[in-house]
Amino acid sequence: MAHNPDIPRCQWVPPKDELYCHYHDTEWGVPNYDSKSLFNKLILDGMQAGLSWITILRKRPEILKAFDGLDPDIVAYYTDKDRERLLGNPGIIRSKLKINAAISNAQIFIKMRDEEDLDFSEYCWGFVGGKPVQNTWIDNSQVPARSEEGDALAKDLKKRGFKFTGPVIVYAFMQAVGMINDHLVDCHVYDSVKRAAK
Repeated sequence: MAHNPDIPRCQWVPPKDELYCHYHDTEWGVPNYDSKSLFNKLILDGMQAGLSWITILRKRPEILKAFDGLDPDIVAYYTDKDRERLLGNPGIIRSKLKINAAISNAQIFIKMRDEEDLDFSEYCWGFVGGKPVQNTWIDNSQVPARSEEGDALAKDLKKRGFKFTGPVIVYAFMQAVGMINDHLVDCHVYDSVKRAAK
């Protein structure tokens, strides 16, 4: 479908930025129940810390290529050689802390699944009672930067040892993966995202 800058979208989306609009229209806020995909998104949101989301969005193809699709079953076993390779890649976010966090977070994901028999999707969705929180904002100024559910998830992730998962990052993650529907009610995606809930 050709890019249409004029259809009503959430106010944070630059209407002329095709990449941003496509992300908003097809991905942001759509309920995601796949454990590995949720892990992938949590890591990308963590990489955004101190940066704009569009920076991550533009680098995402290279990040996914460099990190084996952010598959926790591969990333968890990265070696020092992999860390060096990633630090030397100009196409990604070359932060030692963020690279190390992606690896250690993958190890925790594996531990939760294999040792605790805890599915990451069920774990995350449990913080919103298994179904998306449906908000009805009419203006961007009403949309919060964090929530009670997001704070609870962030606190538990921290307790488990996850890095770059503070309350604001976690809330952005929950919005992005459809655990919270924060599309404005007049946004053309609002109703379809609402219907996509399990």
